[in-house]
Amino acid sequence: MHNAGVEVVCLGESMAVFVPAEPGPADLVETWTRTVGGAESNVARTLAGLGVRSAWVSAVGDDPFGRAVVAAVAAAGVDVSGVLVDPTRPTGLYIKESDAAGSPVRYYRRGSAASAMGPDTLDRVDLAGARLVHISGITAALSPDCLALLRAVLDLPRTAHQVSFDLNWRPALWAGSDHGVLRELADRADIVLVGSDEAEVVWGAATPAEVRAVLPTPHTLVVKQGAVGATLLRHGQPEVFEPALRVEVVEPVGAGDAFAAGFLAAALRGEPPARALRAGHIRAATVLRTHHDVADPLPAPTVDDLLDADPAAWAATSWTGAGIGVRAR
Repeated sequence: MHNAGVEVVCLGESMAVFVPAEPGPADLVETWTRTVGGAESNVARTLAGLGVRSAWVSAVGDDPFGRAVVAAVAAAGVDVSGVLVDPTRPTGLYIKESDAAGSPVRYYRRGSAASAMGPDTLDRVDLAGARLVHISGITAALSPDCLALLRAVLDLPRTAHQVSFDLNWRPALWAGSDHGVLRELADRADIVLVGSDEAEVVWGAATPAEVRAVLPTPHTLVVKQGAVGATLLRHGQPEVFEPALRVEVVEPVGAGDAFAAGFLAAALRGEPPARALRAGHIRAATVLRTHHDVADPLPAPTVDDLLDADPAAWAATSWTGAGIGVRAR
């Protein structure tokens, strides 16, 4: 058993990522930068940077890319003792064509080590002391065994921990497959994070109220509404909306994972709903300002100023290449 003493266990595939290191269309780019990425390890790395003890559980190939992935996640302070090194299957790869309007992603992950994960993966996870297990809809698309693993996670007795589920809709992974299972998985979680654009495509639910009608069970539902903001719905509590920071976007991939980590870390600390949503927006903004899936946190005093800003000052804040500007009331 591994991962003893962590607060959050994040479970899912991570890959070697290649992004262009020079301008121009991808077919003409000759120089690429190799980094690493994956929704669940992005969350784990960001949580660790926020002081939350986190673990990432997965599988990688016994190859240079697998070693690079594990090393990068470990370097962020994440427990990687639950990562299996598969002697026969490779580490997945993806290519990201970086663009502010949305980065096309091409996956090379079929038959990867992580796609072979199944319910027995939980044999190497110690949930003693864990407060949260974080999963996403990406894993459900990788293989029948991976889907069975998510169902096994949701079957575990939740005496001390909750399960958070990020829809993380990836249409390329679901081509030719029935994505109807995503509703079942999400509705069995305690905390669900979903983009309104994703919910509209997958469930035909365009508003937070419509998403709640699709997912009546989770006690906490966060509907991310892009540059507009995010809405939090909880059973028996008033709906809470918090506008997003205005950000000059460099590249958007990874911002949803950063939002999830910021929100979950604040929720685990018992922060009020609006403040937890702001924490998510702040973390998302740091990634929107980079070409990477995970970004260094802002200085604590800056974060505190943003969290404590009155609504007018928050609404007047923008983050551009010149920095963060807050206009006081």
